[in-house]
Amino acid sequence: MALMDFIKKQFIDILQWTEDGDGTLAWRYPMQDMEIQNGGQLVVRESQMAMFVNEGQVADVFGPGTYKLTTQTLPVLTYLKNWDKLFESPFKSDVYFFSTRQQVDQKWGTPQPITIRDPEFGAVRLRAFGNYAYRVADPKTFHTEISGTRDIYSVADLDGQLRGLIMQNIATGIAQSQIPFLDLAANQQNFAQALAGALGPAMQAYGLKLEGMTVQSISLPEELQKVLDQKIGMGMVGGDMGKFMQYQTAQAIPKMAEGVAAGGDAGGLAGAGLGMGAGVAMGQILAQNMQAALQGGAPAAAAGAPTGVKPEDVMATLEKLGELKTKGILTEDEFNAKKTELLKKLV
Repeated sequence: MALMDFIKKQFIDILQWTEDGDGTLAWRYPMQDMEIQNGGQLVVRESQMAMFVNEGQVADVFGPGTYKLTTQTLPVLTYLKNWDKLFESPFKSDVYFFSTRQQVDQKWGTPQPITIRDPEFGAVRLRAFGNYAYRVADPKTFHTEISGTRDIYSVADLDGQLRGLIMQNIATGIAQSQIPFLDLAANQQNFAQALAGALGPAMQAYGLKLEGMTVQSISLPEELQKVLDQKIGMGMVGGDMGKFMQYQTAQAIPKMAEGVAAGGDAGGLAGAGLGMGAGVAMGQILAQNMQAALQGGAPAAAAGAPTGVKPEDVMATLEKLGELKTKGILTEDEFNAKKTELLKKLV
C-alpha cells in the first residue's frame, strides 16, 4: 500500500506562477498529493515574491529570481524541519506567491457626509472622492494579517477594508493639512498628500505600501452650500448688513416680478417693473430696520408711517435676526445681545 501511495505521488520540479491579470494579490500553489523535488527550481518573476510556510509557520521568502531548492536556499525551512544533513528526498510545504505590482486606480469616496472642524465655519460636513494606488510590500505581514491560508486573495477582497481605512483617516488628513475648507478645493494636491501621510502607517501595518493618492472632488451638502453662498454674498458687500439685505432682495426680484406680472408681453414688462420697484423699496426698509437693530437703534418706519417702535416691527426684526443666526451669519452672543436691546424697547 505504501509503495502504491508513493507511485501515485506527483513530484514538482518547477514552482512558478503566471498572473492572469484578475487583480490577484496572493495565490497558493496547489500542493494536494504533490511533493517538491529536492533540487527543484523556484521561479519568481519581476513584480512577484514567493514564501514557504511550514505547518502554519512562515519560513523563507524569495524576491525575483530563479532558485535551486536546497538546504542552502531554504535555511529557515531546513531549521523548522530539523534537517541535520542535506535532504535528498521530496518534501511538503505550502508555497504562496504574491503580486507586488502597483494596484492602480482604486476608487475611494464618502458615501455619507463626514463632519470635520473648520477654523472659519466651525463644524462642516463634506463629501470627497478620488483614487489611490498601493502594492504588497511585506508578504509575511500581509499573509499573517490579511490573506491567511486562502487559495486566492484578490484586490476586490481588500477593497472594502481599505475604503473604511481611508474614511477613518480623512478627518486626520484635513487636520494635518491645516487648510481651511474654502481653500481645500484649490489645494487638493496638498490635501491628498496630508491624507496619504495619515493613511500610510495604517496600510503599512497590513504589509502594504501606499504609492499614491488623489483627491478629485470636495463638496458640501446642498443645505450647507446655500449657507456658504450667503456667506460669499455677505463678503461681496463688505460685511455691510444693509447692503446684504439689499443683495438678498435683489436675488428675489425676478421671482417677485413673475408673481406680480400678468397678461401678455406688455403686462409682463409692467409687472416686472412693479416687482422691481416693490423689491427695491422692501430691501431699503428691511436694510434700514436690520442696520438700526444691529446698532442698537429703533427700526426705521416705512414711508408715511408714524415714527416710534411698534411691537410688530420688533418681532419682525427678531425673526430676521433669528434667521441670520440659524444660517451662521450671526453668532449666538450677537443674537442674544440684539434681542435684549430690542425687547427693552417694548417695555
